[in-house]
Amino acid sequence: MTKRVLIVATHGFEQSELDGPKKALEEAGFETVVASLEPGSITGWKDKNWGDAVAVDVTIDDVEAADYDALLLPGGQMNPDILRMDDRVIDLINDFDDLDKPIAAICHAPWLLIEADIVDGRTVTSWPSIRVDLANAGADVVDEEVVVDGNLITSRNPDDVPAFSKALIEALTDD
Repeated sequence: MTKRVLIVATHGFEQSELDGPKKALEEAGFETVVASLEPGSITGWKDKNWGDAVAVDVTIDDVEAADYDALLLPGGQMNPDILRMDDRVIDLINDFDDLDKPIAAICHAPWLLIEADIVDGRTVTSWPSIRVDLANAGADVVDEEVVVDGNLITSRNPDDVPAFSKALIEALTDD
């Protein structure tokens, strides 16, 4: 059976941080499912302006962690800031963590890991502006292309997408 990766995003996601990993996962033979707060489509952020729309496959209300093999959280400043205020998203992240399934968060998306209270004692990386937030939440913060700590996979920015995608694919093929 094909492994499924849930991608959770909303308007303002960093275009390359959703599109790049999604394409790499699909090319590696995994199914990707885009979930958001509302049906329809969501629009990315690209080069300091609005980017392309991505179709929403399912809403957050209609997903359960048990139905997926991993969770992908793209960054962008707006996207995780909106998502971290939604209890359904935070509960879903906690469900993935409780099931010890891979959770991949890039750029500003580790804000969501802070909100879910799952970074204390873990080694992570992120976009520079949220590293203090991660440290204040108890994380050991490093400046590396990709960091894998248990089920958490984190990266810093769009330049890290290839390494980030590779780490997630490896996590999915190791089990």
